[in-house]
Amino acid sequence: MTDADPLVEAWSPVQSAVMHGLRDWVVAYTAFNQHLAAWLRLPGSDANALGQIIWAAEADAPLSPAQLSRQIGMTTGATTILLNRLEDAGHVVRSRESADRRRVTLRPAPASREEARRFIALAGAEIAHVLRTTPPDELRAVATFLARMTDAAAGADQRLSAAPGSRTP
Repeated sequence: MTDADPLVEAWSPVQSAVMHGLRDWVVAYTAFNQHLAAWLRLPGSDANALGQIIWAAEADAPLSPAQLSRQIGMTTGATTILLNRLEDAGHVVRSRESADRRRVTLRPAPASREEARRFIALAGAEIAHVLRTTPPDELRAVATFLARMTDAAAGADQRLSAAPGSRTP
């Protein structure tokens, strides 16, 4: 880590373009999530949480409520209320799959998972096209870069959370 001030640092045009591109992706992803919310007839925060639960399940790495809370930036209490709504509506199933019976695992209900897949199939056509037509070497370079950026952001998050007077989400 350097002591450079990112607000006054002289960034190259390509560095600036990358940062603008990352910001634009976040904005586009947020809009995509709002469309998913409308598709599922859920509030945006509930659709975001359900999307995180589905992504984790698809990666065979189901989330706990505490992990979900950190990912969506809500307190554990607020996340519990949100999960109660999703469970009552039949979107999420809480189970105890670990030897430690206190540990709760979140899984999408099969019908909600399939409805989200239908949405992705319809809404993600352009994204899928870009992924299919981008050369593998370019995809590997982007994946490596994004992993490094994610690690950097996680490091900054840990540093900020540990700072005196910080307020963690």
